Formats: sequence, structure tokens, C-alpha cells
Amino acid sequence: MNSLALLSFRFPRVCIFLWSIALILVGSHALRLDSVVQDHGLYPQKGSYAKVQQVLASDFSLSEAPVMLLFEKTDNLSKSRFRAFIEQTLRQVSGTQGLTNIISPLERQELQKGNYAYALLSFDAPPYRMEDTLKQLNQLLPAHSGISIKVTGKSVIQGDVNEASHADLAKAELIGIPLAFLILWLVFRKIIIALLPIVIGITGVTIAMGVVYGIGTKLPLSNFVLNVIPMVGLALSIDFALMLVSRFREELGGYKQPVQALAATMKTAGRAVFVSAACVFLGLLSFIWIPLPMFSSIALGAMTVVAVSLLLAFTLLPALLAICLPSMQTKKTRPIGTSRSSVWDGLARLVMKRPMVMGMLAGGVLILCLLPLSRMETAVPDETSLPQNYESRLAAEASEAVFELPSTSKVWVIARGDSLFLEQADWMNAFELTKRLEQDPSVLRVDSVFSRLNLPPEYLTTIMQRPLQNKKFQPALQPFLQNNQMLLQVTIAGEPSSRETMNWLREWERRGESSKIFFSLGGEAKYEQEVFDHVFGSLAYVLLFLFVTNFIVLLVAFRSVLIALKTILLNLLSIGASFGILTWVFMDGRLGIEASSIAIMIPVFIFGLVFGISMDYGVFLISRISEEFHNTRSNKQAVRKGLSSVSHVITAAAAIMIVVTAPFAFGEVVGVKQLGIGIATAIFIDATIVRMVLAPSLMLMLGKWNWWAPSWLKQ
Repeated sequence: MNSLALLSFRFPRVCIFLWSIALILVGSHALRLDSVVQDHGLYPQKGSYAKVQQVLASDFSLSEAPVMLLFEKTDNLSKSRFRAFIEQTLRQVSGTQGLTNIISPLERQELQKGNYAYALLSFDAPPYRMEDTLKQLNQLLPAHSGISIKVTGKSVIQGDVNEASHADLAKAELIGIPLAFLILWLVFRKIIIALLPIVIGITGVTIAMGVVYGIGTKLPLSNFVLNVIPMVGLALSIDFALMLVSRFREELGGYKQPVQALAATMKTAGRAVFVSAACVFLGLLSFIWIPLPMFSSIALGAMTVVAVSLLLAFTLLPALLAICLPSMQTKKTRPIGTSRSSVWDGLARLVMKRPMVMGMLAGGVLILCLLPLSRMETAVPDETSLPQNYESRLAAEASEAVFELPSTSKVWVIARGDSLFLEQADWMNAFELTKRLEQDPSVLRVDSVFSRLNLPPEYLTTIMQRPLQNKKFQPALQPFLQNNQMLLQVTIAGEPSSRETMNWLREWERRGESSKIFFSLGGEAKYEQEVFDHVFGSLAYVLLFLFVTNFIVLLVAFRSVLIALKTILLNLLSIGASFGILTWVFMDGRLGIEASSIAIMIPVFIFGLVFGISMDYGVFLISRISEEFHNTRSNKQAVRKGLSSVSHVITAAAAIMIVVTAPFAFGEVVGVKQLGIGIATAIFIDATIVRMVLAPSLMLMLGKWNWWAPSWLKQ
């Protein structure tokens, strides 16, 4: 990589020309990325939920994500007028493009209650390609002075989330990029130099999004990549460039020739950037152990932007440094390793003077931040991800309040017969299953063909065997019986995300495999249970992969067992502290934010991203301390010089990372807010309390043991 940087420095115009071609050819597809992304990708592709959902859609015409039309009338409007308006509405929307089925409240009494009624519309388009269909549907809806119609459903809510996420991204970039430039100007005091990291950041994000667009034409991608790529790409690209430009100017200030200065920069700061990028890459790669499309596509997108950022840092940046070389020269020179600011030198002296006291203070602050962590609750995102004034959320909450029992969950049960339910054995086994479910203390209600017709299984067998009777009872049988599949709807006590509900689902799923009649479970509660099991069941593999790979990288980079272990443990501490603050803000509804659970994917994303990104500062600091130690062989002097010489760079890098990610906290989508606040908080804690105080304090207390390694590793 060093040779590549020197080559780019010697032939800058060729390098810039090649990257310009790449920007035109590949980057031109960046704006088309949203045309290939799909939904959030938080769907189990294998398991009972997916199988049941396929049966519900194909055999029972129950779409996975139907569009709901929620009708509400005023008290003084007659029921007959209400029914007439519903009939008129459904007749008008029947011409909507792609409409395949309508479940009307005029035909299903359970879809009416008081002043409310709802219809379910199924379409042949996937939920993430419903934008034009929903626009047409809204245009076809009639108006009435005494009746309101609200449109909701998973596809509608997801469309609103996507639109709000795009607005959040635009808002964050509008705030973050100018603030990042301001910080860079304060660091370098020259506009042309401050622009270099910005150019690298924007180029990296644009090309990465173009590359991911190509990947998206072949593989399914979560729409979350639209937020993650700019967030990670801008932060990392600008940070990498900041560290390299700062060290290059420092080397030039030591009266070195430009080529020598660049070589020294790449040998020191360049090495730190490479190690940091490797840690980030491996942190993201750990996502592949979670078998959900969201995590694999986010890992793919973020790893792409990390690779592009690293390549830009070692090619385009040296070329731009060569072009801007006159602006790099400074009249005042400063010996390498001396303090740039009395503030940082004062901090270094304070830590050096009282390492144990400073370490205990820093540890106490982190423990205080960790306290709320025990109250963290995670949940699968739903309509509450949107602000309270969105129509799709209001309609979803209104339908739940009117038509659903509070604190309950509905579970679909598909029982599979052996003889198309033409033999009495199938009916007896299904009847026995229904009775067992009704006797379960957690079950509140079982809706089945037995409860609808109130007939014994023997009589139902006779109906199925006689064509004339079968035809007569077909309207009542059809919603519950198709071919050899019988449908039951079970209402159980407990929210879908509650531990009791998930345990009930796991237990009955085991029973379904050994029952006289095989049955499978589905529905929203089953979906959430499988998502939880996939995420939390994979965490051990994710953490093991993350720790082992990062430990190996750090061990090879610094030839020290304790430094590798300490860096990883301090990362865990800073991330845990940020989780505690995230819990305090969102679970308790602080700072004007609506109280909510933490979206289940957010802690995983923050952990994977921050664990790698925070290595940026840890590696940069340890690299400088290690460099000074190998020059002086004095641990105390190495810590003092390393801390005082890079503190301003780490602070600036962290500030840039924070201003790029923190604006997402002002977004409308709760998950985006949580991601922005979580990453910004973790970076702030890591770059200040951990890297500036706790890490050097521990290095001082450990003394020569910092640099211990097996003899074979030192060779």
C-alpha cells in the first residue's frame, strides 16, 4: 500500500484522471441505488413463519402485507349509509393496478365494530414496490363529510418509513458536511487543505453507492444501506484523510522532502489507518453470522464503502497532496512529537501525574453510564417507528385499539391432513388439536371451522364426503379449509414481543412436530419470535468472530498481548456506556423524544460499526505511543509524547464522526434516531474518556507489561 501511495504521489494527474473516470462510470449509478433496494430485510427466509405465510397467501388469499382501508363514521351517520359508502369505495378501488383480492367488511362481520370497519386489499406487487400503486389508490378513494378513510398496512408504513429516511439522510448531510468542513478548517486553517478530506469523503460515498447499486441488481439489499453507506463512508473517509494529512504536514514541518514526508506518513499514520480499516471491515464481516437479509446486506454495503475509503486514502489523497503541496508548507515548523496545544499537553501531564486517580474517575463515569443498560428492551420495529402525526401510524393504532384485545397476540395455525380431510381421522385429529389449544391457560380464543359451524367432526366428515352438502357449506368452510390445509386463528395473552408469548410459540412449535396431525405456526408474534431467535441466537458467533479476528490484527500490528486485549476491552466498555445512555434517552423518553423500545437491529449495528470505527482512535493513539516507545524505550515518555502529539487529531476526528452521525438524531424515523445518537455517543465516550484518560492511565500503570509478547511474535 505504501508503494501505491508513493506512485500516486509521483503521478498525481494520472491518478486523479483514473478516479475521475471511476466517479463518472461507477458513481453515476449512485442515485439509482434506491431503485434496487427492497424492504428492511428483517425477515426470516426459512422457518415456520415463512412457510405458513406462503400457505396463507397461496391457499387462503391472505396477503403477508395487505393494505388496510380503515373507515370511521360519525355517530349521527346511519349504518345503512355507512355500508353503502363502503360498498361504493370498494367498487371504485377495484380498478387499482395489481389488485388481486378484497376482503370486505360487508362480507365479514368481524371486520366491523361500532363506528369502525376495515377492508383488506391484496396486490401482486411486493411491499417495497407499492409507491405508484398507493398513489393511484389514494386518488380513487371517495370523500364523504361524515366518513373518513385512512390507509395503512405494512407496505404503507414501510413506504412512509422509506420516504422519511430519505428526508432524514438529506437533512443529516446538509448539516454534517458543512460542520465537518468547519472542523477541518479549524484544524488546518487553510480552506484548500480542509477541502481534501471532504473531497475524499464525498468521492468514497458516491463510488461505493454506485458499486452497491451493481450488487443490488444481483442480490437483495435492505433499504437500510441508503442510510448506513453515507453515514459510515463520510465518517471513515474524512477521518482517514484527516489523520494522513495531519501527519504529512507534521513530517513536512520536520524539514523533510515531500516524498520522504509521504513515505514517513504512510509508514506511521498510513499503517494505523490500514489496521483501523481492517478492524472495521472485520467488525462488519461478523454480521454474516446473523441469518437475516438486513444484516448481510448492511455488512456488504458498509464493507464496500470501507474498502473504497481505504483505497482512496492510499491513492487519490496522495495525488491531491502532491497537487496541493504549496499549501501544505508552513512557515512555522514544529518538531515531530511535540505538543500542538497546551490544553492537550496539560491533559497529558495530569494523566501522567495521577494515572490511578484519573483512571478511577474515568472508570466511575463509564460505570455510571452503564447503569441504565439493565433496563434496555428491544423490539421489532412497527408503526411506532414513525412520528405520531403520520396517517399510517394513526390508522394502525386506531385499528388495534378497536379490533384487537389489549396485550394479546394472534397466531395462525396451519394443520395438515393426510387425506384432504375426506377421512374422519383428519377431522378427529384437528378437533383434538383445537381442544388442546382451547384448554391451554394462555389461550383466550380459538377461531376455527368448529367454532364457526358448531358441528362435531363426524358430521363435518360426512359433509366433505357428500358433494351436494359440501357445496352448501362451502362459503363457511372456505376461510378455514383448503385442500389438505386447515386454518386456525389462536388469540393468546401477551404482547407479540413478550417473553411469555415467545416461550409459548417455541413450546407449541415443538409439539407440532410430534402431534398426531402436523401443524405449523405463523403470524406477527411468530415473526417477531423468529427474528429474536435469529439475532440473539447468533450473537455468540458474532462476538467470538469479532474478538478473535480483531485480537489477531492488533496482536500482529503492535506485537503486544496486553495492548490487543486492553484495546478490545476498552471498546466494549465505551459501547456498553453508549447503550446505557441510549436506554436512558429512549426507554424513559428523555430530551423531548417519545418513549420507545430500542429497535432490535440498532444495538447490533452500533456494536459492529462502533467496535470497528472506535479502533480508528485506539489504533492511532497506540500506534503513536508504540512509535515513541520503540524510539525511546521509555514507557512513560512514550505515553506522554504519544498522548500530547495526537490528542488534537483524535479530538478533531471524533468531532467529525459526531457531526456526521449526530444529525440523524433529528430525523423522524425512530431507528435512524437511535442509530445516530448511539454511534455519536459511543464515539464521544471513546475519543474522550477512554482514549484520552483511561487508556493512557492503564498504560502507565501497566508499565513494561504493555509491550510483553511471546518471543516468537517479536521475531
